Amino acid sequence: MAGLTLRVITPERVILDEAVDSVGVTATDGGMGIFPKHAGMVTALEPGELTYKTSSGEQSLFVAGGFAEVRGDTVRVLTAAGEPWTEIDEERAREAEARARERLSMTQAAARQDAVDMARARASLQRALARIRLHSRRSR
Repeated sequence: MAGLTLRVITPERVILDEAVDSVGVTATDGGMGIFPKHAGMVTALEPGELTYKTSSGEQSLFVAGGFAEVRGDTVRVLTAAGEPWTEIDEERAREAEARARERLSMTQAAARQDAVDMARARASLQRALARIRLHSRRSR
């Protein structure tokens, strides 16, 4: 019954190009379901889980934010990084979380000196936590 084509694209590769029944994403203003005949749109995505359903069941990918575009019956997701939950290296994600938390624990004075580093650390922490949550939820 697949009525959508889902393409998930990073700068390095096309992660997914598959016929699906529906897609779930976390937009900046909340969760969103996309089904066949969805209105055309573009939305910004938060780092987190992208789900999609096929005749063989529900699948999940991690996406590091980006944008989703719906045009016709095609959903294109452009993201800086992404991977199927089975490819998430939980240990590496936990190490990234620890590094980000360490950078964020800097004193306020140091933080004011390097606001860009703090923003990068917050974004890194958000991506690491999203990977850990997805891997933990799916590997049960």
